[in-house]
Amino acid sequence: MSDAKKLAWKWLGIALVLMLVSAIGASIVQTSGGRVEIKDLRWETESGDLMSALLLIPKNATAENPAPGIVTSHGWYNNREMQDLNYVEWARRGYVVMSIDMYGHGHSDAVTPAEWYIAGTGMYDAVKLMADLPYVDHSQIGVTGHSNGARAANLSIRTDNAAEEQLISSVFLVANDAMYTTSANEPLYTGIVAPDAREPYTNRYGTRDVGILAAQFDEFFFRTVLPDGTRTLPKDFIDSEYAQSFLSFGTDPTQTREAGTFYTQRIDGVNALRVIYTPWEIHPWNHFSMTSAAMGIEYWEESFGAPNPIPKANQIWIWKAMFNFIGLVGFVVFIVAFAKVLLFTPAFESLRKDKVRELAVVDLAGKLWFWIGSSVLAILAGIFYLRLSTFANTSRPAFLPQAPTYFIGVWSTAVGLALIVVLVLAYFLYWKKTNVDPKETGLAIGLMPLLKTLGLAVTVLASAFALVFVADYFFKVDFRFWVLTIRTFTPDKIGIALLYAPLFLMYYIPMSIATNSFNYIKLGNKEWHNTAIVAGFTGLAPAVMVIFQYVTFMSTGDVFFKGVSNILGIWLIPVMIIIPVGAVVSRKLYKLTENPYLGGIIWGLLVPLMMASNTLTQLP
Repeated sequence: MSDAKKLAWKWLGIALVLMLVSAIGASIVQTSGGRVEIKDLRWETESGDLMSALLLIPKNATAENPAPGIVTSHGWYNNREMQDLNYVEWARRGYVVMSIDMYGHGHSDAVTPAEWYIAGTGMYDAVKLMADLPYVDHSQIGVTGHSNGARAANLSIRTDNAAEEQLISSVFLVANDAMYTTSANEPLYTGIVAPDAREPYTNRYGTRDVGILAAQFDEFFFRTVLPDGTRTLPKDFIDSEYAQSFLSFGTDPTQTREAGTFYTQRIDGVNALRVIYTPWEIHPWNHFSMTSAAMGIEYWEESFGAPNPIPKANQIWIWKAMFNFIGLVGFVVFIVAFAKVLLFTPAFESLRKDKVRELAVVDLAGKLWFWIGSSVLAILAGIFYLRLSTFANTSRPAFLPQAPTYFIGVWSTAVGLALIVVLVLAYFLYWKKTNVDPKETGLAIGLMPLLKTLGLAVTVLASAFALVFVADYFFKVDFRFWVLTIRTFTPDKIGIALLYAPLFLMYYIPMSIATNSFNYIKLGNKEWHNTAIVAGFTGLAPAVMVIFQYVTFMSTGDVFFKGVSNILGIWLIPVMIIIPVGAVVSRKLYKLTENPYLGGIIWGLLVPLMMASNTLTQLP
């Protein structure tokens, strides 16, 4: 057995061990060592749509001793596992927790935009199911969610207010605002309120306990339009008339109330609570923060009392995040290692090159083409990202049901086309003059090798995701870290991903060609120096934009890129990791194949599948 083959098998074994350790470790944490049972729910709701949720049942919750129940939701463009920091901590403290996939997300059915407002985007359907469980205290059912998950909670309150029997007794709104006035449209609150348009303050929550978690650097919410047209900053939200009215139970505020303090008032014979937390965080950090997790723990203990009290600083969810991250690393390592193992099989061995190509030594002109070309592309990538935002929001065809996947795909295609232009210029103006044979760099490839390359890429991805489904089936876990997520999906997501795949392949194949056929040159003393520099350039534009966005936000209180770019700034966070990792993967595979298409095809299919399974799908 050759050294390369032995090394491939070694890394394949390491990848499998990493994923197994990840699955077992994350499962132990989220079940609190077996003290919490987890069920994967699928049920048809009254609207005829399929709803998906994870149900966590602690051992203390029984029909004889029912426990408080909490329904929680992710925000827009996410899924139920994004609430793991909360459901892990709440379940180990004795609450029955249901973490839902809102309609159009995860495994739940997609619906039309008009149907999002029916039953709180699915949250109220989950509340009704929770109220039927014999081990849940029906007098203590709470709703909560992050961002649009909090909006779902507000919509559920509106539905609950109109019901014959009210089921919800407590509400915790994370990264989205409360309802303050008599306006019927206020559940559609967008985060920007104009005082001249508001109705009188009122208490839309009645006797329920209500808390708000308002990050001081929230990209979307907790702003008020002032009479002069300027907007207040989220860091000043606690001093706003709206926040003070909320803490005064819907009346015009007559005294200043503080963040982090619980206020109580007797309403219809019931002591109701109000509190506002203002952590020093950004919007997406609320669902990956020990500070926010502690605030949620404190809120529910104040509202419901904890069946199993544990200090709020005692948190174990971060260990689940670490185990999930190990699995994510294992997933990427598996892709490279398994592809290399398959290259030693009869089916794919014709794609393998046993002799590793040496880094090309280029003159000053060649180095200038690399540095200037890479810099120009990084600048263009940033410009395209901002300029295409309006176009992507208005031009999406109806047959493409996911807005984020469409925008990132269109941007990827634009950058890919610019990259092709640069590569063509580089070839005819420099590389052709050096007598470089395209066959030697892998740029020239026959039809049959290309088809075999496609077959290898599909086989590797199918096998990698098969392991994700195994982890989900046996352990109810996936592989993720904050906003980077590899998870299971329903069959329709494959079709959706394939619809978007051409947009991503238009970037990742040229990116792999540039990384390996053109930029495989001597930079520094080691090959990994080249890999690091080339990969760094691919993620440079997203990284710089994220830095500008949040350094400005933290120093001035407002974002650098305003308007529609607020959400686009958040979408850049995973992108600035995904692209460089894709460059590294393509380089690892190129060194054994001299085939720049393999890594590009793998990543060009993986990324839309990742996005399609982790975002909002909507019907026309």
